[in-house]
Amino acid sequence: MRLPTVPRLPYLPDPLRRSRTPDDIALVTDIGDEEDPAAAGMTQKGIDDIWDGVVDVYRGGAHPAMGLCVRRNGHVVLHRSIGYAHGNGPKDKPDTPKVRATTATPFLLYSASKAVTAMVVHLLAQRGEFSMSDRIVDFIPEFGRHGKGDITIGHVLSHRAGVPLHPSEVVNLEAVQDRAVILEALCDAKPQSKAGSLQAYHALSGGAIMGEVVQRVTGSNIHDVLAREICEPLGFRWGNYGVAEEDLQAVATNYVTGFPVLPPVSTMLTRLLGTSVNKAVEMSNDPRFLTAVVPGGNVVMTADELSRFYELLRRGGELDGVRIFEPETIGKAVVKQSYQRVDFTLGFPIGYSYGFMLGGKRLSLFGTDSENAYGHLGYTNVVGYSDPSRGLAVGFVTSGKPVVYPEAFGWLGVMGRIGMAAGKL
Repeated sequence: MRLPTVPRLPYLPDPLRRSRTPDDIALVTDIGDEEDPAAAGMTQKGIDDIWDGVVDVYRGGAHPAMGLCVRRNGHVVLHRSIGYAHGNGPKDKPDTPKVRATTATPFLLYSASKAVTAMVVHLLAQRGEFSMSDRIVDFIPEFGRHGKGDITIGHVLSHRAGVPLHPSEVVNLEAVQDRAVILEALCDAKPQSKAGSLQAYHALSGGAIMGEVVQRVTGSNIHDVLAREICEPLGFRWGNYGVAEEDLQAVATNYVTGFPVLPPVSTMLTRLLGTSVNKAVEMSNDPRFLTAVVPGGNVVMTADELSRFYELLRRGGELDGVRIFEPETIGKAVVKQSYQRVDFTLGFPIGYSYGFMLGGKRLSLFGTDSENAYGHLGYTNVVGYSDPSRGLAVGFVTSGKPVVYPEAFGWLGVMGRIGMAAGKL
């Protein structure tokens, strides 16, 4: 069912903080190269149903721009964008200059970046640099303060290290590019639980710890390792932490949308992010953040590249004739480390591997009946995943950052539509 465009006078406050959507959706739709769905064992009706779901969510106004790329058995069956990359946020005026989003528009992935960081770590493990059971203090001796000496690489990647909260004193634009200040704060942090005992989502701390481990082991910044070992061999235009200064204007602007967040949800999110929701989104648009290296949250990609990343994993580590990972490496990366136990940071059950959120039979980010799927969510409605049982590799990027909004289940339903349209192999 398509939702009607919501008429709204520009001078009235909008409690949902929506962007304006045109009646003619074709005016803001861009379609990339798409293959005949029959070649992938799908139907045009199934593709249309997926896109109808995206359009329904877009019409609600919580996402000024969205991009979706779906691969099935290596065939690009859907590659489209909708909306404006800049100039159509809730506070933008009707006459604000607008820039249409296209399939080439890159988006900030937020926490979906963690999957990329995890695979950099697994690539080094593949080469024998370390194992999941190695302790962080073996590489960062000063990290062992306050009883953190037993934390392993595996604990960090599976969100069981016991240090889920990124020190609030370094969640600011002055510190985001200061490696020494961030490292000192992490080393001085006190654990909230014994290593390996509790699952608690590490929003930023885990990525920062692994970034430092990579630096100590290789002698290179994790940005340079990712570029050299993965992005450049695969020909990614984007795909790394942040962007160069000359590319800042290309990245889609993020907007706070949806209902204002109230306690206790706002309190939980502030603890999780280290700052308020509004400030977190504001920071994410700042050049200082977009040119920094934040392993837990600032990879920039197009929907197509995000889909390609998961296609690389689905295919066992080789894509377009280039081998990056061994199949055994990917197998180790996605093996279950927790079985949908309640996460003490997020407050709901979710399963993790060494770096990925896992699917499930009924409760899943990746549609129902997706036990073999793995991927990662990004704040708030960004997701990339692979579902090997269906031959799927999906990249779904958005610029709206709502926490509560009417179309939330419609957004989640897009993944359900993809699964229904593809079907298990």
